[in-house]
Amino acid sequence: MEITTVLEVKSLTIGYGKDASATKIAEGINFALNQGELALILGCNGAGKSTLLRTLSSVQHPLSGEVKICGEDIFETSPRELAQRVAAVFTDKTMAGGLLVEEVVALGRYPYTGFFGKMGREDREMVQSSLSLVGMAGKSKKYLSQLSDGERQKIMIAKALAQQTPLIILDEPTAFLDLPSRIEILYLLKRLTKEENKTILLSTHDVEQSLSVADKLLLIKGGEVKFKSTAEAIECGDVESLFEERGIAFDKNTGRFIPKLK
Repeated sequence: MEITTVLEVKSLTIGYGKDASATKIAEGINFALNQGELALILGCNGAGKSTLLRTLSSVQHPLSGEVKICGEDIFETSPRELAQRVAAVFTDKTMAGGLLVEEVVALGRYPYTGFFGKMGREDREMVQSSLSLVGMAGKSKKYLSQLSDGERQKIMIAKALAQQTPLIILDEPTAFLDLPSRIEILYLLKRLTKEENKTILLSTHDVEQSLSVADKLLLIKGGEVKFKSTAEAIECGDVESLFEERGIAFDKNTGRFIPKLK
């Protein structure tokens, strides 16, 4: 089976500012994600996880380097074309409580509906299909404000699916959720990679739950980013080293983080 590379990053440096006043957060970032892969960005608070995601989704420019989606440089692509290649779901709680669920998901069709945003039959079918994929078809006529936090997150994922992009980027998609909802969202994302061939990249603090669904890991520490398969990163100790300075050890047998014994 032919392997399709969806996201390719070369010699990327992320940070803020320009020229002499630029502040580097991480540099020398190189990796590629293929169709149907789920990758996690892991690191301590302030390591640069959100900055990396904003850069990869073209919300923020890099200090240097390349980011290509389906072979096209995202910083040389028109906003409309980019919106057909990558969908982003960020941490902020949605404030669209006054909209119906189907109206929120329909916002994901904006790259295809033209200036006036007129929905055709294909657009309406895609909205309903996206809701079905996340198990929320029965909620289409509900107001977003009537849903739980976990259900709202599913709706935002459905909105991303309605965009019909090969790549979906999520920043802390399980924030604000209880444990059952966090697990449900993570396994929903895993299912979308396998059944819909989506490439999904997300940052998360739910490390233990997320490791069981991830194919690849991007590990950020001290301005350095390592890219490895999940099994390799666990076996060689890179996962444990992420938090060792905070007195946390990783038990490979149980897949759990525990306090180091003094």
